[in-house]
Amino acid sequence: MGNDVVTIGYIMKPSREEDFAKRGAFPLYPTRDGLMFLPLTFELPLAPQLQEVDIILHKATDEIISIDMTGTAEFANRITFTRGMQELKRYMDHPPDCCVIDQLDKIYPVLDRLKIQQTLLGLQDLNAPGRQIIRGPHFLKVNDFRDPSLDQKLSGAKLSLPSIVKPQVACGVAHAHNMEYVDHSSTLYKFYVLGDKVFNAVKKSTPNAHILMKLCGDDELKPLVFDSLKSLPTADEKQLCGDNIDHGLVTEAAKWLARNLGLTIFGFDVVIQEGSRDHVIVDVNYLPSFKEVPEGVAIPAFWDAIKKKLESKRTT
Repeated sequence: MGNDVVTIGYIMKPSREEDFAKRGAFPLYPTRDGLMFLPLTFELPLAPQLQEVDIILHKATDEIISIDMTGTAEFANRITFTRGMQELKRYMDHPPDCCVIDQLDKIYPVLDRLKIQQTLLGLQDLNAPGRQIIRGPHFLKVNDFRDPSLDQKLSGAKLSLPSIVKPQVACGVAHAHNMEYVDHSSTLYKFYVLGDKVFNAVKKSTPNAHILMKLCGDDELKPLVFDSLKSLPTADEKQLCGDNIDHGLVTEAAKWLARNLGLTIFGFDVVIQEGSRDHVIVDVNYLPSFKEVPEGVAIPAFWDAIKKKLESKRTT
């Protein structure tokens, strides 16, 4: 194809690939910027396929079989990937000239909710007098819900009911999406970082606490169980608060996250706490679909992020 064409080999689950492809994100012929995309498959030997690509774009979390959160070994050694991903990982661990978006060690912190919450504590460096606060949620790792001192521990962590209980594994396994509850006017702001560009969209979110409590159906205090990818309770339109977020503050946080996580393409969710107006980052994920962003701006930014990543590698 010539030296001026950059070939991106990509691997992800079929449904995700289809979603990207139908929006024109994976052209099989070179774009005006000289990018073309080649699907990789674990059904054929990887080595010959990888010889044809300049960049590997992957969603490794699609290939996770299990994660052992109880072990003491390095986190990377507690993840069991599919056989095909294990082979690709061996290649990415010792790449010759190939650029990877992104290296697995940059993704591991996003898989561990405790680790990412600890990272978000660093957002305090962005806060200054006279401006809104941006932070991660208050959190507590609970090892036993029968712990007699749990009330005190929750209080010490600035947590009170209702609280959202999440598994420590953030994605990649079946139970990762079974879901400090923040009253946030039922509005969720989704932010997407594509290289040096930041986009956002507004979505309906969970109702405020007093409405959630009514969903239990009686006076008994009990868990309200839902899957955050499927059955998330959402508010009525009249409960939404509209777009009153401090975009400058969150964009600054996005750049801070990009520097500290070392990720090229990622997303995060923000809610605004009623009363304090704190901007709270409640979730961070790698290589999101960014489907809420119009194709006309999202896809060129996606390509640009990939190209700049390669250019950065070549100059280092």
